[in-house]
Order: sequence, then structure tokens, then C-alpha cells
Amino acid sequence: MIAAELPPIPRRGVLRLLAAPALGAWPAAGATLVAPPAPPPLRQAWRDFQARFVLPEGRVVDTGNQGVSHSEGQGWALLCAERCGDRAGFDLLLDWTRRALRRPDDHLHAWRHVPGAVQAASDRNNASDGDLFIAAALLLAARRWNEPAYAAAGTAIARDVLRLLLRRVAGRTVLLPGVAGFEGAEFVILNPSYYAFPAIRLLAQAVPDPAWLRLAADGIGLLRGARFGRWGLPPDWLALRRADGVASLPPARPPRFSYDAVRVPLYLAWAGLADEPPVQAALHFWNDRTHPYLPAWADLPTDRISPYAASGGVVALRAWIAGLGTGATMAAGRRSRDNEDDYYAAVLKILTMIANLDL
Repeated sequence: MIAAELPPIPRRGVLRLLAAPALGAWPAAGATLVAPPAPPPLRQAWRDFQARFVLPEGRVVDTGNQGVSHSEGQGWALLCAERCGDRAGFDLLLDWTRRALRRPDDHLHAWRHVPGAVQAASDRNNASDGDLFIAAALLLAARRWNEPAYAAAGTAIARDVLRLLLRRVAGRTVLLPGVAGFEGAEFVILNPSYYAFPAIRLLAQAVPDPAWLRLAADGIGLLRGARFGRWGLPPDWLALRRADGVASLPPARPPRFSYDAVRVPLYLAWAGLADEPPVQAALHFWNDRTHPYLPAWADLPTDRISPYAASGGVVALRAWIAGLGTGATMAAGRRSRDNEDDYYAAVLKILTMIANLDL
């Protein structure tokens, strides 16, 4: 195991992060929100995504993972539909999400749906990032279409995130990856990519609570310090020791900067924090000229890279982050051979396009 001493909790800039416009400015009470139209490339990307990955009943299919569906995929697709002003698509997605994934005893959602299984929602545990994005999409939709029911549903999820998913560990507020299964006697297991700061920011504006500030500040501190290997990269999964808050790579999970962790630089840059060390470390890794290709992952204890190249989604993410501030970022979301993308690569491309609109 590789351990990391975490730096002091950063406070500077976190209040600004939570108060800044999140996915569009919050309107004054009683005001009518006039949302600008989505750029044509984003609308086209959303239409292509619907055609390839959204079934007629509103289920988003993970084509790279045996056709299952996830709460995060539903949340991302709901956000895409709202950003593109597609209410019919939004309601279709929302209806399936509620029917298939909604947990019976709270307002969170089962993380995985396996079509054809005796119990399709094969694991009723939730995934925190899925719930964050579902709530964020509902809150945005409430503003766009003046629909109080959306707002009520989004705030209910936000309150259950606060109630069920936040913990204090060694003086820090952390976000559990799910309600069950991540808390041990000595360690808490975390997923750094679940710190979706743009969504957290929006939930904090809709449901004010000091816990959001602690979560954001402590989350940034966690991501600054919990980096490993030659390139100082964030891992897919992280163990945080209860006694002293030391971060390490959990032995039961692959110790990689991989498919989950690529979202760490995405969400930080999306929140206006592109100068943070995890973003710059990822960019350095992706741009390392000793690589024969852009790697899909790095093994953090050995610095070994994947024997195959990253997807077009990671290519687009790297291009977008590298282009921030240059005025040439919008095109990063679209690349040639988009029809060869699997679900996750296509999602990463669309999310970089949405993120670019918010900066």
C-alpha cells in the first residue's frame, strides 16, 4: 500500500466555488428563466447519443459493459437533455429512472440495472455520483420549464445526500460512494471521481447547508493530497484511515488512474479549478512524450501503462483541458469516428462540451 499525508484543508476559493453560477445562473425568486439555446454541435451530439445509446423506454445502455444501465448514465443523460432543451427526452429518461432505479426507503437510486435478471436492479445500493447528477438535472429542469415537481424531487435527493452519504473521517467531511459497503472499522473507501463539484455546487445553492462547504473544501484537499505514482495521479479508489486520515490505495481494488479517475480532472476543470494539482498531473501524464500512445490507464504502484490506447472520450477531455483559455475548446468535444465510440467515450465528449459552456 502507498500512503499519502494529506495537506491542510483549503478554504480559499471554496466559498467562491459554491457561490459561482453552477450550470447556469440561479434566477431570482419569481423570475422566469430564459435559457439560451444549446450550440448546434452539442445538440447534434445529444441526438447522436440518443440514437445509439438510449432505448425507446428511456434506458441508457452501457455498450462497453454488457448492456447494463447505471444511475450515473441516467443522470448524465438527464443533464444532456436539459442542457439541450429536450423536455420529451428528459421526461422519458426520468420516467424510466424512477420506475427502474428508485430505492423504496429514500430518494436515492439503485446504481445498476441488469436487463433480463430476475431482479433487474441487481444491487439496490446507490452510487453517489449518479444521485448528484440526477438531482442537478432535476433542479436545472425545474428552472428551465418552471416545473415545481422537478424542484421538489431534486431537493429531496439533495437532502438525502446530506443525510445518508456524508461522514466525518479524521476531521474531514467525505462523500461515501454509496450508502452501504464502504465503511470499515479502520478505513473508509472513497471514489475520488464521485466528487462532482459542478453538481455539488448546484445542490448547495438549492438546499443551503454548511455541510456542502465542508464537503467541497475537504474534497479539494483530499484530491490535492491523494495522488500516487510517477505522475502524481488520483486513483480510481482510495482508502482513508479513520485514525489519522492518511490516504492509501485499497488492496482489494486495482490501484489505477483509469476509467473512473479521468473524471477527477474533468469535474475540477468544469468547476473552474483547472489549476489544481490533479488536473495538471493528469495533463502531464496524458502529454508525456515517452508514451507510444495516449494510455487508457496507469498502474500507480508500478507506473506501468495500459497496453492499449485511451478512448476518443479521453482524447477529447485532454484536448479540452489543454485548450482552456485559448478560445479553441468547443471543438474538443467532437472528434472523427464518433460512430465508433462506446457509451462512456460518447458521454465524456458530451460532458466536456457542457462543461465548456459553463466557463
